[in-house]
Amino acid sequence: MQVLGSKAQGARLERMKASPRFKDGMFHNTSLVTQGLKKGTAVSTMKEFICGGQRRVPTGVLPIVNPLEQWLLPVQSGLRATWLGHSTVLLEVDGKRVLTDPVWGERISPLPFTGPKRFHPAPVTIGQLPPLHAVVISHDHYDHLDYPTILQLIPLGVPFVTSLGVGAHLEAWGVPPERITELDWWESAEVGGLTFTAAPSQHLSGRSVADRNRTAWSSIVVRGPHHAVFFSGDTGLTQEYVEIRQRLGPFDLIMLEVGAWDPAWGDIHLGPENALQAHDLLGGGAFLPVHWGTFNLAIHSWDEPAETLVKLAPTNAPLVMPRLGQPIEPRQVQSIDPWWREVDQTETEPAPVEAVTEPSD
Repeated sequence: MQVLGSKAQGARLERMKASPRFKDGMFHNTSLVTQGLKKGTAVSTMKEFICGGQRRVPTGVLPIVNPLEQWLLPVQSGLRATWLGHSTVLLEVDGKRVLTDPVWGERISPLPFTGPKRFHPAPVTIGQLPPLHAVVISHDHYDHLDYPTILQLIPLGVPFVTSLGVGAHLEAWGVPPERITELDWWESAEVGGLTFTAAPSQHLSGRSVADRNRTAWSSIVVRGPHHAVFFSGDTGLTQEYVEIRQRLGPFDLIMLEVGAWDPAWGDIHLGPENALQAHDLLGGGAFLPVHWGTFNLAIHSWDEPAETLVKLAPTNAPLVMPRLGQPIEPRQVQSIDPWWREVDQTETEPAPVEAVTEPSD
């Protein structure tokens, strides 16, 4: 099945084998961590997921802003971000545009008729995006590497920056190899007028049970002449964030995953509380939470990550929490608009709760 992607071969595979994190045929985290449900929690966690009564799906319509007119306006500060859902963000950094983990598909699944379904449409179509200078893919899970989305991006001629090994999927789907840059941790490349550096994260990879951890996973730092952005991809809390700050900081914008998390899911997702710790380890800066508000991937209520962040965030962790599709310049954000509290006050038929194919993502 083409949606599964392809295995690395030849020079790509040899480069993967040379990575210090690749051994016994797969990639490994720096620390020994639980990569799935923690011991003794599988039965209770899966029961809660199937039968739990939390508000895992919004019962109202999520407010969406059309960004097209604002995208035509110049970026006054040199840095602007538009959250388009889940971990998909259009970044405008010193005159260049970068799209992170683009997902426009209706479902994040190898099958088109089952799997987690979107709460909301994307604020714009791929055809409405402004010209892109690069697309970042942090790792190959379905909610970050979306096959139908990649097919739509290929005709745009945009280059891809991704983690080591993920290029095998992209190339199999039709991305020309000269438009693919694969990075191992601490490697950098100049693409589209910006510098991209892969950095540590604590997660896993795979698009089927047969290829678990056969490709790498990374956080990505995007740096222009005047601004730098940190994008976590998917990760658990790791002290390696201190080294990231020392080697690649400071950051003007930090994008951290906050949703699809549970204590039983080991150490491979942050959640809001650990995200605040990660933000501190990274040295601070405007904090844009991602990886929430689009798919039902966890046991918690759909808006719990947002509420927890607002409750716990200290004054030195400036939250940037725009509506979907709302372009924002972090320097100009003065306060938080808790837009998610409006959602369940509108009436609509809620999307069905469907099983997650892999509880870790």
